[in-house]
Amino acid sequence: MDSWDRTALALQLVALDPAGLGGAIIRMRESPARNAVLSCLQNTKKMPPTMTDDQLYGGLDISATLSSGHVVTSKGFLHDRPTVLLTMSERCPTDLAAKLSMALDDGCIKGLFALDEGADPDETCPPALADRLAFQIKPEGRMPQNWAPKTTGDPAGNKASIGAEQIRLIATLAARLGIESLRAPLLAVAAARANAILNARDKVNDDDVEIAASLVYPHRATQIPEDAQDTAPLPPEEAQQREDEGTSESTDAEIPQGDLLIEAIKALLPPDLLARLAQSPKGGKSSSAGAGGMRKGNRRGRPIPPRQGRLDGRSRIDLVSTLRSAAPWQPLRRRKRPEHDSLLIEPSDIRLKRFVEQSDRLLIFVVDASGSAAVSRLNEAKGAIELLLGQAYASRDHVALISFRGDGAELLLPPTRSLVQTKKRLAALPGGGGTPLASGLRDAGLLAQQAKSKGLTPTIILLTDGRANVALDGTPDRPKAAADAQSMARQLRHDGVEALVIDMGRRPEQSLAKLGEVLGAPYLALPRADAKKLTQTVSAALAH
Repeated sequence: MDSWDRTALALQLVALDPAGLGGAIIRMRESPARNAVLSCLQNTKKMPPTMTDDQLYGGLDISATLSSGHVVTSKGFLHDRPTVLLTMSERCPTDLAAKLSMALDDGCIKGLFALDEGADPDETCPPALADRLAFQIKPEGRMPQNWAPKTTGDPAGNKASIGAEQIRLIATLAARLGIESLRAPLLAVAAARANAILNARDKVNDDDVEIAASLVYPHRATQIPEDAQDTAPLPPEEAQQREDEGTSESTDAEIPQGDLLIEAIKALLPPDLLARLAQSPKGGKSSSAGAGGMRKGNRRGRPIPPRQGRLDGRSRIDLVSTLRSAAPWQPLRRRKRPEHDSLLIEPSDIRLKRFVEQSDRLLIFVVDASGSAAVSRLNEAKGAIELLLGQAYASRDHVALISFRGDGAELLLPPTRSLVQTKKRLAALPGGGGTPLASGLRDAGLLAQQAKSKGLTPTIILLTDGRANVALDGTPDRPKAAADAQSMARQLRHDGVEALVIDMGRRPEQSLAKLGEVLGAPYLALPRADAKKLTQTVSAALAH
């Protein structure tokens, strides 16, 4: 069965049991093939990702209220329990995704098709929605001529039964694929029952289970399942007991069935699964590390609920919300002022627009490449930075690299999102010489200020052994170098730049711990830490 056959089958199964299967994610860009797939969706209502609560649930009809003199409400998008086609689902905000998820759970939506037009792997439908939609439609290759799903089966007769052993097999497959959500096995059971009805059967068989698992599980997998020979054998006592009870034949029959299904699903796993797992934390869940700061304003960004206020010449009035606030009071105000027949607006009715925007984060790695660090820890630092840069790239953040050695610091990598360029610069990272820690902090502070002026949220990650011995003027003076480093740290804290101090020395350095206090930054001592442990620690610190 090729990808187009699976697409047709998925659409048929959703049509048979939209309540049990939830719907599907259609991950396709604009094309005639996508238009053909969308033409198969019957009686769907398009929903943009910018829909407001009033549009979704209904609310005050301003024009009708003003013309009639009494409160008139309008019906919302979800009033008639529609089948929803969510356009640009990769841009759906989390609050709207939560509301649609609740509507699916409560039966306020018959089914939902999320149209995913994401260009990058990290641009996807919100996890809350994706978890409730059984299938991901992503056909490959040329669309066959006269392609169209068949309309067979009885949508009202979803009464196919499924055995306990088949349910246990479906749950076992989900566990072996690393799928933690309990909704996935439930969706697979619903898909198996729908496939049995599609083929006019009143009982689910093994073919139905295989088809359901191959449609529901591949895009949810978070690990490559182990082979059957890698599983632990039964203890001798339990094996002898099963042989004495005559159950060895049923056991031998069960294991090959599960392994065959695993091999079938393996062939359908995304080819970049291993790469995605390597760039994401355990379980494929995204980390909050690297997220930029949220900034509220009244000019640009994502709209948020308006607030009551006064016009000051800078804020923008929310006309709809202002009229909605004033509408219920019009009859009372006209009785008080009968000479006015126009709309009466009071200062308390004024509502001002508000927006919120999330700025991209810039991770500035300040790496000690002096002789003391280069001998033992520079290789670990390079490996850790590569892993951290991979996570930052997956979060669509910017990264920069500053190296300090000898008598000064050097910007090896300007702010960028190119992972390939970053790896090339790391490979050429030199080592040796003195430790001009103050110079590294000074250059990082200048870069952070430039980043702020461009709308980025900078975070400095300092990796050093803490033994500063070169002052800002380039002279080898240990006391002056320590004082200069403290001065630069105080300046960074005054400028409000977030930082993280990592002690790479074999023993914790007290001067570096004090530097962290001056910076107002977490201090992490990681003696004998390899690149993987260093990466995990930094990721956890950034997430908090």
